[in-house]
Amino acid sequence: MARQTTGKRKRTLSQQQAAWALLAPFLATYCAFLVYPFFKGVWISLHDWNLLAVAMNPAAAKWVGLHNYVHMLWGRNITWGPLSHPLVQLLALAVLAGAFGLHRAGRLSGRSAIPIAIAALLIFLLLGFTPGEGGRWFDRRFWPTVGNTVLFVTLAAPGTTIAALLLAAALNRETRMMAVFRTLFFLSQVLSVTVVTLIWQIMFSPTQGLIDNVIRVFGGSPVSWLTDPHFAMLAIVVTTIWWSLGIAMILFLAGIQDINREIYEAAALDNARGWKSFWFITLPNLKRTITLVVVLQIILHFQVFGQSHLMTQGGPDDRTQVLVRYIYQSAFRDSEIGRASAMAVFLFAIMSVFAVIQFLIGREKSE
Repeated sequence: MARQTTGKRKRTLSQQQAAWALLAPFLATYCAFLVYPFFKGVWISLHDWNLLAVAMNPAAAKWVGLHNYVHMLWGRNITWGPLSHPLVQLLALAVLAGAFGLHRAGRLSGRSAIPIAIAALLIFLLLGFTPGEGGRWFDRRFWPTVGNTVLFVTLAAPGTTIAALLLAAALNRETRMMAVFRTLFFLSQVLSVTVVTLIWQIMFSPTQGLIDNVIRVFGGSPVSWLTDPHFAMLAIVVTTIWWSLGIAMILFLAGIQDINREIYEAAALDNARGWKSFWFITLPNLKRTITLVVVLQIILHFQVFGQSHLMTQGGPDDRTQVLVRYIYQSAFRDSEIGRASAMAVFLFAIMSVFAVIQFLIGREKSE
């Protein structure tokens, strides 16, 4: 009798209740390890929160409101100019003009053009702020660190995308040798950051490294890649591109193989082969994949840490100091958890902008 009653109760469970029962463990884990830490981080960023002091006495945390954000973002006697950072500001203007031009030409919808234009305009405006005569930033290392991070992303994201796209186009053949090459190029993706940086530290060695030995063969002078202020960031970018090629290459290969082969056969009848086929058929059909890869690379590279920490320790002269490493130092070396949390929230806001852009563009394509 009892078994019959239990069976009836199970049958009365609705689909919605069953769905919630299945989702509950995931939602509980998600809230415990992602949602709660995020809001806790925002809460801490509004406090003067010294790691050691609060560990000994939880009441040592003091509410300071937006002081950490003001200290991080602002300074004394700050002025604005249209060419304070000419390279990045002009690049932002070019992106703004490009979004407007593509929208007018009907090749980019308003839903995509508007967020891109807003992001470019914000970059142009925000980078125009600099200390005037006698002025200074309250945190002198923050904006140079942000600049280093933006420079790294500006070089690494397009570099990875272009290299992976060309590699995928070259390896898009169904032969055994191509399969071997695909595996070899993907292998770098599965290596840990420690192994990757060790390999490239040897490669960049001015005495034993392969690169400088090749330079000597051609009569050049060796370069101290990791200690020269002009080449240290470039060395980290090259390392990161080599490390990040695998996933991007696989995404492009999947996109290329999804293109209807009849289009290539029809183009071949019109003598469109090789470079023409790549330019007029492959690239237009990969727009969505290219957008996905670019946005993923941007979000991924804004979180760069290991390469800078292990290869150059942020040097020389802070030229390779990046935002995540600065957050790490502020939190665990200086014990300033409140200030580090404010910088983490700032980094989250930057990545959210690119995530929203990717979402809007992806939604437009799916519609």
